[in-house]
Parts: sequence; C-alpha cells; structure tokens
Amino acid sequence: MRPKTTATGMAAIALILAVSTACTSSSSSSPPSGGAKSSAGSSSSSASLAGFPRSQTLYTSGTAYAPPSNWNPFNIGNMATGTQGLVYEPLFLYDPIKNTYDPWLASSGTWNGNTYTMQVRNGVKWSDGTTLSGADVAYSINLAMTNKNSPFNSNVSTVKSATASRNTVTVTFNGTPGYSDWQDYLWKAPVVPQHVWSKLAPSQLFLAANTHPVGTGPMLLDTFNSTEVAYKDNTNWWAVSQLGLSFKFKYLVDVVNGSNNVELSALSAGQIDWSNNFLPGINQLVSGLNGAGGYNISTFYKKAPYMISANTAWLEPNTTKAPMSNVNFRKALAYAINPQQIVQAVYGGIVQAASPTGLVPTLSSYVDSNVVRQFGFSYNPSLAKQYLAKSGYSGQAITLEVPDGWTDWMAAIQVITSDLNDVGIKCTPIYPQQTARNSDLTSGNYDLAIDNNASMDSTPWSYFQRVYNLPILAQQTAQLNWERFSSPKDWSLVQQAGSTALTDTAKLDSIYSQLESDFLQQLPEIPLWYNGAWFQGNNQYWTNYPANGTSNENTPVMWYGYLGAMTSVYGLAQLKPAPPVKS
Repeated sequence: MRPKTTATGMAAIALILAVSTACTSSSSSSPPSGGAKSSAGSSSSSASLAGFPRSQTLYTSGTAYAPPSNWNPFNIGNMATGTQGLVYEPLFLYDPIKNTYDPWLASSGTWNGNTYTMQVRNGVKWSDGTTLSGADVAYSINLAMTNKNSPFNSNVSTVKSATASRNTVTVTFNGTPGYSDWQDYLWKAPVVPQHVWSKLAPSQLFLAANTHPVGTGPMLLDTFNSTEVAYKDNTNWWAVSQLGLSFKFKYLVDVVNGSNNVELSALSAGQIDWSNNFLPGINQLVSGLNGAGGYNISTFYKKAPYMISANTAWLEPNTTKAPMSNVNFRKALAYAINPQQIVQAVYGGIVQAASPTGLVPTLSSYVDSNVVRQFGFSYNPSLAKQYLAKSGYSGQAITLEVPDGWTDWMAAIQVITSDLNDVGIKCTPIYPQQTARNSDLTSGNYDLAIDNNASMDSTPWSYFQRVYNLPILAQQTAQLNWERFSSPKDWSLVQQAGSTALTDTAKLDSIYSQLESDFLQQLPEIPLWYNGAWFQGNNQYWTNYPANGTSNENTPVMWYGYLGAMTSVYGLAQLKPAPPVKS
C-alpha cells in the first residue's frame, strides 16, 4: 500500500536492574533531544518540579539527555522534548502503521503540474491569541528556502516561491519538483508564527532559546529546571473542537533521562508513566501483560518483538579501505554474522533481525521479494569462508567500533567479532567515546562500525539517499554515505526517485527494485537488526497506551521525528486515567 494524502516478583526486577546497572544514559537506541537554559516565567532550579497533582500529570522520560533549555523547533539537536508536537506542529502527520498522511495544520494539499496548493486549516490560533494564517505557512517555507542554516533547507531546494492568499498557500517549483523532499517537509517541518519569528535577528532564527514559545499545539510551556520540563494543557487547542482530540491529563512532565537502572526503577515504581528509554530485559516484566502475574507494564506488542522497528542497525564498512573495499569481503561479512543471536542474546527478543535490504517493516510494500530471493543473504559460515577466499583477504587485523557506554551495541559487537573470527576474519571490538566515534565516521578514519541513522520514514527515498549520496567529502558531516561508497549510477537513481511523483507507483517500484538489487549485490551497508521504538507504559495512573490491535494503534514515542511528525499525539490523546484500585 502506498501513502496517500488523507488524512515473576521483585526477583525479576532485581535481575534486570543487575543487567542494566552498567548501562549509561547514552543508550544507542534512544535518539536524544534536549537542551540548554532557563524557564518560561519561572527561575531555573535543580530541585524537582513540585505541585503537580499526580492524578492530572503524565510523567515521561527516555528522550532528553541534557537539561531542557531550548524551545526553538529549528534547533533540532538542542530543543527540549515536546517543542515539536506539544508546542509547534507540522502541516501533515505521517501514520507509519496505516501508511497515510493525515491533514493537520493544512486541511488539504494538491498538485497541479509543478504547483502545490494547500488550504491552511481555519479556526486555529497561536497560543498568544493571534490567528494562524496562510502567511505564517508561506513565511515558514520561505524561511527554509532562504537560509542554508535551516535544517529543512534541502527539503525546499526545488521550491521557487511560496505565497499566501488568506488561507490558501501556493508553492511553485523550479522545473521538476523534488517530490520526496517536499513530502518530507510537509510532515516533518514546524510552522512558526511570522509575527514572532520575523523579529528575531538572522543569527537567532535557528538558535534562539525561545523560552516563551508561541505555538499552535496541545500544550503550553509551564516551567523547567535542570532535570525536567513541565507543560500544561492548552485549553484553546484547535484539535479539541475540530478533531475531537483532548488530553485527559492537565500536565506533562518530561524527565531528563538517567541511567538504565534508574529509569527502570522509576518506571516500575510508577514515578514514570511513559518511558521511551531502552530498558534491557523489559520482556521479563511484560510477560503476563494484562493478566495475573504481570507487572502492569505495557509495550506496543504483547509479545516479541514488543517494540515497533524504528531504525536499521547496519554494519558499516569503510569502503575506501582494504579489505572493506572488496565486495567479496563485504559478502563474507554478511554471511558470517548471525543477527538472530544478537536479537536473542543481547536484546532478549525485543528487536527483530533486519531484512537483507534493511528497509524497516513499515516499508515492506516497497521491497521486491524476487530481488531478495535472488540476491539476499543470511547467516551461512560456509559461504562466508568461500567469499573470504575469493576476496584475497590476507589475514590483516581490522577493528569494529561503537561508542563507549552504548551497552547493547557493545554487547552486540562482541557477538559479531566472535562470528567474524570464527570464519577467519581477524576483528577486534573497540569502544571510543561517542564524539571520537562520530569523528571517525565523518572523517573516514575507521574499518567497521555499527550505525543506525536510517530511521523510519514514509518512503525508501531517505534510506537510499543515506547509502548513495554523492559527492563524498573529506568530512561527511551530514548523516549521508558514511561508508563512502561511490556509485554514480545509484545516486542518479536516488535522484530520479526523489523527482518522481509519489502517485507514479509503477516508476517508483521500478527504481526502488533496481536500488535494492544493486544494494544487495554491492553491500555498501550490511543490515543486521532493527532497533526498537522503545516504549514502556506503567498502568498505575494511566491506561490505554498505544498498542497493536487496539483503538490506540499509534506511534508510542516522543522522540524528535515521532512526536509532532507521526501519530504520537494521537496516542497521548487516547490515554485514560487508571480506574481506582479497589480496597
């Protein structure tokens, strides 16, 4: 289906705590957001935020790794959890489960040649009482167009102009539109108020702390300190009357992420309601879910894999260095590794082994099964040895790196290096600090690494863009082609896909089929497993969490790119107060 514009006891806990004690707050699989400074209407404090009635407050955690201090929706690396989604909103939401685009601040959008026209929703007000207009939307688009520092500049690279007539916005493109880039803009980029943003100095447009944010979203910034940020209900949120959505909690407090054992203790004690932290061994607590013997902890799936697949963990070879530059050596790597052992031994079944293409399960409709049957790979040490012999590998030692403290990945590469050594590849795991690891990947100063920057998206376009993007620079600062693989033919195919209308499914199927075929024969990246969209909900105070097969089948995470872009806001709106415990 293609997208369309539419809308058991304490012993178990003790065991898990023991397993997770060594984990740090820099878990590999919890995309961080978070921030830097002081408060909206109150002073910063290191003390815990107090005075929020427990029965009216949802406590969340697992997204922020630094004190909240920035509510600029363009400052993606530093903005506090909730900036996009609770305060600022996009034009559409992408639903990865239904594979649809839901109208949000835009009530509709249509193509006519190289012009895209959208209607901005009537009856929406900014939190300062000003009416949202088409001019705000056109301003937000032009802001991205005219500023290279905007994180959305590349999404509008083919836009010629954006103009507004009342609530009708007309976007004209230069020649062939960049359909995929533009579609991503529609559901990922925030709309900001022109009457506020136009007063900012150019140097502050994408960096200002914005500690008194004016948005259209369901919540208002209340207060914050070094460990938490609190939002309160926006009683004038447009979706209450127009979509029948409302939050049953009055306050949402997001707590800065602690170590895994601290997070698990807080969740099991009911101090955290909604956790997006990676919690090793959580499967032991959800057995007996919704029945006697469980711990009253919810996950998206009631059994393995428990979590939605969020992104692809690749074995990333530096293809500019021997022996990784040899395709037969890369095939030897692929056949030598047993992802199922990682799934079970490292993750306890809460993730899935990746398909050979690496496309996440929500994009399975784009996978050409005939191509996978012909060129796909699976664990086979005998074949690994055959390809190793063909590669001319001379026994040189190589390294495989992941950041120190990313304990799940550290355990995973112990499995991987053991598998590689079993077939004759001399590989040693190393654990540089995260900044050093990032520098290694961006500069090409590594042999093998694990990477997961190919996240859930609405089409395979961004996945293959990450694999094949050209040119290759001395410093690959963007998360593109860190394996430094050069294939002008495939980069041209990616560009063709990006400039093909999403309604032309036959052409897109043909392009993606060819890209999958080339990918599997070249193996510039070797998909291993899918990191989960980590989610655990404690039912002590709130129930009806997002779950498969229920009325609340929505994305259950508050990471950037999910809250305020996918359907996590629906998931929050369907939470219900837990019934009183009978004495």
